[in-house]
Amino acid sequence: MKDHITKVLVTGGAGFLGSHLCEKLLARGHDVLCVDNFFTGSKRNIEHIAGNPNFELMRHDVTFPLYVEVDQIYNLACPASPVHYQFDPVQTTKTSVHGAINMLGLAKRVKARILQASTSEVYGDPEVHPQVESYWGRVNPIGPRSCYDEGKRCAETLFFDYFRQHRLEIKVARIFNTYGPRMHSNDGRVVSNFIVQALKGEDITLYGEGLQTRSFCYVDDLIDALIRLMETQPEFTGPVNLGNPVEVSMRELAEKILALTGSKSKLTFRPLPQDDPRQRQPDITLAREKLDWSPGVALDDGLKATIHYFKTLLA
Repeated sequence: MKDHITKVLVTGGAGFLGSHLCEKLLARGHDVLCVDNFFTGSKRNIEHIAGNPNFELMRHDVTFPLYVEVDQIYNLACPASPVHYQFDPVQTTKTSVHGAINMLGLAKRVKARILQASTSEVYGDPEVHPQVESYWGRVNPIGPRSCYDEGKRCAETLFFDYFRQHRLEIKVARIFNTYGPRMHSNDGRVVSNFIVQALKGEDITLYGEGLQTRSFCYVDDLIDALIRLMETQPEFTGPVNLGNPVEVSMRELAEKILALTGSKSKLTFRPLPQDDPRQRQPDITLAREKLDWSPGVALDDGLKATIHYFKTLLA
């Protein structure tokens, strides 16, 4: 059955997650307005949907107000990897904070439902494992990662104040590590790093002893969860953890990628960067209960699709 046609705004719509979300929303028959300033987003990510009559692209920076008529807003705009968000830390904080203020203001004006793409980084380097939504986190407020972590924490504050003060319909998703086609090749994130290094036959860089763990969610699973969250009852605001609870160490991940690419790359070890969390793993009990969601794509299958994307990109 075709969904009711909804006008949907996706900020950061030309980015990694945003482009997949635009694609999925169009497939469901919605009108999609994709807004991006192309700092980390790319026209290549959306060229395959650019001809769709229900798709519209607008170059705009969310730190400035936006005046459009929409029913739903997915606020995904923000550089999300240290390489990009540390390039201009002040602008990163502005994108999270002013961006939230502007999008919440828009939602209030047009009475739209709004979803914030928050992050597991709000938990910082956690003392609680796995992380549950009620955990307040342990974040360094003055470190090199703070522009992103604290910007996203402040955005959550704004969302909940708009909810309490203006009865806005909000949804807050705390997104854990996600990977898949259209990831940036040079964003310094571990999956893209390892795959590119393996495909080029370069040494694969591990930090410390490579024992830090992460949990990786394939992009299709994550987008499915975001849409399910947007469609929950108005009284359910989140925050809700979205990610894959299966943990893998950096060393295991590197070895998997070497095996899947057939690469002759060697593993090299460097000192751990500052404030890099030792472990990250979502507790997704709430997502299972409220969204009837859990990730379905196995790491090996997701990695194969991602490797195929990077092979094409680097060819």
